[in-house]
Amino acid sequence: MSRLFGSGRLPLSTFRGRLHRAYLLYTLCFTCFVVAMAVLEQLGLPKRFIGFVFLAAPVVVYAVIGVMCRTTDASEYYVAGRKVPAMYNGMATGADWMSAASFIGMAGTLYLSGYDGLAFIMGWTGGYCLVALLLAPYLRRFGQYTIPDFLGERYEGHLTRLIGVAAAILCSFVYVVAQIYGVGLITTRLTSIASFEIGVFLGLGGILVCSFLGGMRAVTWTQVAQYIVLVAAYLVPVVWLSLKQTDIPVPQLAYGVQLAKVTAAEDRLLIDQAEYQVMAVMTAQIAALDRKLDQPAEALAQDREDARLRVESLKRAQAPQREIQAAERQLAHLPRDEREAQARWRAERDVLASRAQPLSGMPRHAQPYAGRPDGTPQEQSAFEQSRRNFLALVFCLMVGTAALPHILMRYYTTPSVKEARRSVAWTLFFVLLLYTTAPALAVLIKFEIFSNLVGTPFDSLPDWIANWGRVDAGLLSVQDINRDGVLQLGELRIGGDIIVLATPEIAGLPYVISGMVAAGGLAAALSTADGLLLTIANALSHDVYFRMIDPQAGTARRVMISKVLLLVVALGAAFVAAQKPANILFLVSAAFSLAGSAFFPALVLGIFWKRANRWGAAAGMLAGLALTFWYMATTHPWLREMFGVSSPVVLWWGIQPISAGVFGIPLGFVVIVVVSLLTPPPGLRATEMVERLRSPLPSSHERLEG
Repeated sequence: MSRLFGSGRLPLSTFRGRLHRAYLLYTLCFTCFVVAMAVLEQLGLPKRFIGFVFLAAPVVVYAVIGVMCRTTDASEYYVAGRKVPAMYNGMATGADWMSAASFIGMAGTLYLSGYDGLAFIMGWTGGYCLVALLLAPYLRRFGQYTIPDFLGERYEGHLTRLIGVAAAILCSFVYVVAQIYGVGLITTRLTSIASFEIGVFLGLGGILVCSFLGGMRAVTWTQVAQYIVLVAAYLVPVVWLSLKQTDIPVPQLAYGVQLAKVTAAEDRLLIDQAEYQVMAVMTAQIAALDRKLDQPAEALAQDREDARLRVESLKRAQAPQREIQAAERQLAHLPRDEREAQARWRAERDVLASRAQPLSGMPRHAQPYAGRPDGTPQEQSAFEQSRRNFLALVFCLMVGTAALPHILMRYYTTPSVKEARRSVAWTLFFVLLLYTTAPALAVLIKFEIFSNLVGTPFDSLPDWIANWGRVDAGLLSVQDINRDGVLQLGELRIGGDIIVLATPEIAGLPYVISGMVAAGGLAAALSTADGLLLTIANALSHDVYFRMIDPQAGTARRVMISKVLLLVVALGAAFVAAQKPANILFLVSAAFSLAGSAFFPALVLGIFWKRANRWGAAAGMLAGLALTFWYMATTHPWLREMFGVSSPVVLWWGIQPISAGVFGIPLGFVVIVVVSLLTPPPGLRATEMVERLRSPLPSSHERLEG
């Protein structure tokens, strides 16, 4: 195996043939493994054991590949020896790209937001067109190891390199926290571990074994294996659910059929009186919270007294110990002070306000944008603002895709510039396999919930409700708000992050399919986390230590330092993820806006405009990044709380914080151009570098070893 993945001096055609045979055998083994687990489930194997096997077995395989690919060679560690064929680099990039947000959160976002969720698919796929046209072939021709490397060489000095390192760490760290959060979520559900925090750190071990020993070489070949697992895990339950509901085995073709049925179900729920009873109770609860917020000190004191009296009453009545302990926990979990009470009540009020609406606050699935273009002035304003945010998000995701360091690094690993171009095309193909399936999955799940779950008596709810409620009540909870004993849509609180993971259970599929889906989600999170951690560690070890501190450092020392840094960063990201900082989708989208603002203007102008100089690039990167981060910090609730921002929220043109890059990216371009024109032009070396990057691409047989 070491000989296979190292390839040595094998001709590229022979190397590809061996890869084809190896991964075909791997796919067959994975298929046999799933079939064997399905048979064992029918024979009575406990679900918990099935979960542990699906968690452990793939990770062991990834670990074996990582161990076999261990290396201390700099070229192998940083860029996999520049010998990854286009198709396999496309699969590895697809796995690197198919993060926990894409695998876990995409269908959930489409479920919750309907048409508006298509902005993620359009932005993320469209971004690869920018990668292919503007960046990938030119960066491959440059032929170094990292994106800060390019910035340092093109802009003649360590200033832009250092800014690039800081920006790469910032956006990659935000992104990797989201991946480790997803790993913790999957591990907790799959193994029935009571503590989410323990699940996070168990999953971290799986991340480290793939990237710690072999760097990009190990990460590349494990990511190919992970892509095979995640694409099978995503497609199989969706195809099964499509067959169950429509007898059509192609979910994309079933989409229109089921969307019409979902629309009919929405019409029915919009006139259901029981739903309006739930909304009325929620409205009364909002009013009660408003009264508490008006007099927080008195309200907190009253809550404490009521909770204390309840505990004493239960003890006097010799109630069951379970009820007494629950009442004691409720007393212990009351806010410690007035400030904490206000924050908690305000958060509860916001959640209730979002749900105390028809369809539990979700838009109609087929309706483009909110409001109406021909309605009242308020409806017209809502329509314009919704459309503006949709386009802004598409823009940020496209540009951010073309600027993420861990994705751009992958194109350093191909044998030639032509292979880099082909690799982008393969990546787009492998990504689209999942992205065209996600909208269909969202509609299939919505039909299942609207038609089969809503209206079910509370004492007959399926087991998956209780199972996922134990993982995190914030992700799923039910409450008989109007006390009629029947579940209404407004009484179901479901987070987008569990839609995909819960799909097999929602559809009533065998538990082995749940295990496979969780293994796929784990593969998606692990593959992206590996690439991100490697990006951060390489930026610190190569661009800071080797390029700026000790240029004489030997290869082994540089690789060792990268591994140590990778471990430190991984532990720090796991600690942050254990705090459950924000939803996965916001964290990932924030990384796109930050990356787009910091890197895209400097990279594009560095390739296509000779006059861009170090001062312009440094000023543009800092200005774009600062504006984007400032806008997020002053408008997003979680960041406002973190930084203690108390001023009123001011949204520019109604743009949401998730699309903050729409301001930072144009500012970066403007600042680079203006400052470059006001300062001395770049030196001859930088000008020649631009000319070399933009000269006609090499013929198909030419190989560039960088």
